[in-house]
Amino acid sequence: MTLLQTFLRTTSFRTPFLRTLIPSVALAYGIQTAVAIPSVAAQTERFYDLSGTLTYLSCTALSLLLPYLYAKSAGAITMGLKEYLSAPAPEQGCWWWRHVALSAAVGVWSVRLGSFLFKRIMINGTDSRFDTIRTSPPKFLAAFLAQATWVSLSLLPILTVNSLPRSAFALTQLQNVTSNILQAIPTRPYLTDVVGLAIFAFGLSFEVIADRQKAQWSQERREKKHSEEFLTRGLWSKSRHPNYFGEITLWSGLAIAAGGLLVRNSAHVRLGLSGLGGKIAVASMCAASPAFVALLLLKVSGVPLSEDKYEKRYGNRKDYQRWKENTPMLVPRLW
Repeated sequence: MTLLQTFLRTTSFRTPFLRTLIPSVALAYGIQTAVAIPSVAAQTERFYDLSGTLTYLSCTALSLLLPYLYAKSAGAITMGLKEYLSAPAPEQGCWWWRHVALSAAVGVWSVRLGSFLFKRIMINGTDSRFDTIRTSPPKFLAAFLAQATWVSLSLLPILTVNSLPRSAFALTQLQNVTSNILQAIPTRPYLTDVVGLAIFAFGLSFEVIADRQKAQWSQERREKKHSEEFLTRGLWSKSRHPNYFGEITLWSGLAIAAGGLLVRNSAHVRLGLSGLGGKIAVASMCAASPAFVALLLLKVSGVPLSEDKYEKRYGNRKDYQRWKENTPMLVPRLW
């Protein structure tokens, strides 16, 4: 028995959802642990964010590949991967456009953010988030494991959509499941697809613009083109944390796009989650993604760290207090 066959047999859980979720989450923790060991030993956070990008891309790719491997192992399909990807008929198992759209959205976001953060740390040398923990191996290791948790929870909607059996997209297939006539999922977009992806695009654009404005401001400050101590221009005049607003918004968009599909009978029943409980389960998994991102940014590592740092530096300055009083913390003002 080959290593791949052993892996597929070991992870052949009862439902398609678990067969995709558990290996993907295990991969997230595996990658983060592998990067954490040398990083903790060298007391450097230089590759922390870059490893996050690698984990997002790897877990998303694995979730796309696993249903094909399980189906091929079970003899449901006989074609090779190349033929599988180019197969024209849905019942032959080709990827559905929602798989590609949601997975590509995650890929674009993770590559953009990861490369931006890696470039920033290469310029600055260190990341202030790790000032108090990089010399403590347990705390530093916990930061990497927390990133694995962040990846796993954020990706829940995408992992769930990617775990849908390919038979769910066969337009000619009807199946009687728990006394319901279960039709194949239509290929046309739902309103939630359009709205969700539009919200994602808006959130991503907002985050990119905010990050670029901050990077440009920092570069001009290093070049002594201005003497401003903190940024209050552009989107930063509308929100004290516009990048975090964009981050929460884009994950909310992906959750809406995924949830609009998964709450339908044709989707969650084929995941092995039937009835009202199945709908609640998939809706909760989708909502957990933006909820966890919001919790992380608003209560743990995002806003609290930034606000505390700025309060210590500029808390006694009237211009800072005026900006803080007149500028919303997260949701941008419209005027």
